[in-house]
Amino acid sequence: MRRTLFRMIVAALCLAAAGVAQARNPIRTAFFNRYPAAVNSALDELPSHANHCGVCHFDFNGGGPRNPYGLSVEIGVNNGLSNAAAVAAAEPQDADNDGFSALIEVTDTVNFANTPTFPGLKAANAGSALNVSQADLVDHLTPSGGLDVDPPLVTVTWPAGGESVVPNTTANVTWTATDPSGIAAIDVSLSEDGGVHWETVARNLPASSSYAWFVPNLPGATSRIRVQARDAAGNVGHDDSASDFTIAPHVGGVAPTTLRDFRLPGTQPFGSGELDNPDGTCSTCHGGYSTAVEPWSNWRGSMMGNTMRDPVFAATMVIAEQDAPASGDLCLRCHTPGGWQAGRSTDTSGGMVTTTDRQGVQCDFCHRQVDPIYQAGVSPAVDEGILANLEAPVLGYGNGQFVTDPDPVRRGPYADAQASHQFLDSAFHRTANLCGTCHDVSNPAFVAGDAPGKYDVQALDTPHPDGNTRNMFPVERTFSEWSVSAYAEGGVYAPQFAGVKPGGVVSTCQDCHMADATGRGAVGGPMRTDLGVHDFTGGNHFVPDLIPAWHPGEFDQTALNAGKARVTAMLQKAATLEVFESPVGGGPGVTVRVTNETAHKLPSGYPEGRRIWVNVRAFDAQAVLIYESGAYDAATGVLTHDPDAKIYHIEPGTSHRLGAILGIAAGPSFHFVLNDTVFMDNRIPPRGASLAELEAVQSPVVGYGGYEDGQFWDDTLYDLPAGASIVEVALYYQSISKEYVEFLRDANTTNAMGQDLHDAWVAQGRAAPVLMGSEQLVLASTGAGGVPAWRTALAPASPNPFNPSTELRFTLARQGRVGLRIFDERGRLVRDLIAETLAAGEHVATWDGRDGDGRAAASGVYVAELRTSDARELRKLTLVK
Repeated sequence: MRRTLFRMIVAALCLAAAGVAQARNPIRTAFFNRYPAAVNSALDELPSHANHCGVCHFDFNGGGPRNPYGLSVEIGVNNGLSNAAAVAAAEPQDADNDGFSALIEVTDTVNFANTPTFPGLKAANAGSALNVSQADLVDHLTPSGGLDVDPPLVTVTWPAGGESVVPNTTANVTWTATDPSGIAAIDVSLSEDGGVHWETVARNLPASSSYAWFVPNLPGATSRIRVQARDAAGNVGHDDSASDFTIAPHVGGVAPTTLRDFRLPGTQPFGSGELDNPDGTCSTCHGGYSTAVEPWSNWRGSMMGNTMRDPVFAATMVIAEQDAPASGDLCLRCHTPGGWQAGRSTDTSGGMVTTTDRQGVQCDFCHRQVDPIYQAGVSPAVDEGILANLEAPVLGYGNGQFVTDPDPVRRGPYADAQASHQFLDSAFHRTANLCGTCHDVSNPAFVAGDAPGKYDVQALDTPHPDGNTRNMFPVERTFSEWSVSAYAEGGVYAPQFAGVKPGGVVSTCQDCHMADATGRGAVGGPMRTDLGVHDFTGGNHFVPDLIPAWHPGEFDQTALNAGKARVTAMLQKAATLEVFESPVGGGPGVTVRVTNETAHKLPSGYPEGRRIWVNVRAFDAQAVLIYESGAYDAATGVLTHDPDAKIYHIEPGTSHRLGAILGIAAGPSFHFVLNDTVFMDNRIPPRGASLAELEAVQSPVVGYGGYEDGQFWDDTLYDLPAGASIVEVALYYQSISKEYVEFLRDANTTNAMGQDLHDAWVAQGRAAPVLMGSEQLVLASTGAGGVPAWRTALAPASPNPFNPSTELRFTLARQGRVGLRIFDERGRLVRDLIAETLAAGEHVATWDGRDGDGRAAASGVYVAELRTSDARELRKLTLVK
């Protein structure tokens, strides 16, 4: 009963209708009960609107989106606080980020001439206010006109100059700061060039005299520290180190990289403020009402919501930091964008991240993203100014070069959203470009060489010369692979990915990885038939098993289990497996075709340890196993690399040129941050991509001649031993291999993370591979003489995809009535091909791509059904025009 009542209250809080103003009167009362001196002030009465609700709402009539202060109060109420307690909890916060807490804005009438001021409004957002005169607001936005006009007196006492500090250690910055009005906040900044340029190290520290500074890997002899103090009247004073001090070079590492090598354009640390904690801000309205479609529970079970809890990532980053010091900064950008933006990536090993930071790619991050490429008439007008304020423009989508709205304005794909917070309709959030932000990864320590596939080390200890990801070594190219696929050019009919999307055509990343459903995006929100489910399902099926041991209390086991089940379902949609009988020299043989149904290479994503392979087993007439390729031992995690084995993967590594420079062995390698070459890449290209296009986006086919332009399938011929009668074929996916886990264990000289991961890998079943598909085929030609024992079976269509016709071969175990029919994906009959009595044995039928009336069928996916008195077989066909 109490839970039901709470949900009713939450629904009321999340509805943004004018009638909500009456429901908000208790909060207005609580506010003025706490601040009685504000009664009859501008916060209570304005010439253009008496008894308004503008303290919390942009609409002074009440209802609609809350301003930042109103959101702070709402979060408190949603988390179970009383109205009075929620107002009190918001008191120390600077919700509108204007430099003054709510307490100062509402109560400090001594140091300022215009207080009380609105704690949720400032010049940048006051234009959103409705049903009030802007002229009434202009003098009551931010405290000003103070009687105290003298800045604080600040003296930096350490480092004063001349010191030498060691990077990746903690040093105590000290100072004195005094002011008659008291010190409200402290900021600390670092200059690497003797005071010409400054970058924030810490912001809004409470009044104090010291700060434990994690010294970054930014070696140089012209470093200085600035301490800036702000008094209660808003005056700012600062002091700098009297002279330069030195940050010593880092000792260790294979490559002499520094944090400068991994600096990239876009929003910089402290450039957008702290992201909201989704546990407090998002969960109440966007969760707890429908686990099938609500954003909250689906996100919590996804790898997006657990990117920083991934122990495989953590173990990988340890090796990266050993190999190329400070390279972890590149990784942290997309595994904890909240922590990175808040300056907690200075320790590039991840040692500064918080529990909240471990929520990974979270709501406030994605929904405050600005398209870094401004499009007039498409991008929100405010974006032009946001982008103009960047230190360096972002040239494209990738490498975590994101731009975050500095104001807490959420953006999304719906223009008609009824949100309790400020929001903007964002075309960017409807495109795959948003996903490209983190799903194209490049190593900026390299620049493109004088030939395709050749990369040179750039001048180290300095940022990349142009920030262009095409001028860096490619680590991942999932987004780029999509960009040259048929999916990006109008879409592909693939209803297995489309959810409830009409027509079944998918195009963007969101179409497949956030498939449309029918439901509500928030409590009390409108019912939608195009609600993108926030499950972000990919191919990582093993890490959900590992998270509980590393981060107890931080995860939702039910959500993780659901997420893992979705991964298995996604993997089984990702490829089509077909087997054709292909006699070799009069003996038995089969051709195995694997078709890539995804919009990127199969597999794609982070390259190390991921693989897909074909397992082929042949049995004689007595069901004795006489041949196997691609055998996997679940007890040891060993995949046998026999001469016939087909394993789809990529082998990046270190060239002889770089190996000689760094003094390391050349060849394929798991040391991803040192890799400058791809030795082999036989992953299956996406539908519609040419080989030249793949090379242009730095994801070429390498060391494998099995693909032609536009080919999105791979055929492998298996020459089977004489006597082979039945063939069983399976396709498996594994997100982390034995070899990679052992590498992470053996290469780690820093801590026990690699050993701990290996132990967990063993305990959790060694990342048991996922079965993507399986087929069985009874061979007509065994090479052993005699008459084969037929079974009823429908072979894969050949060719498939096809245009204009395809053959359907089938076998019958006995004579009888046979039906062979073609249906569309919605189950509607298209054509009867066979409806008669046939003898046992082999048969073939041809479908010319026409329906029963002779009309040409449309491009798309069809199903062939073979039906007898005791069997039913189905095959998928794709007609391409």
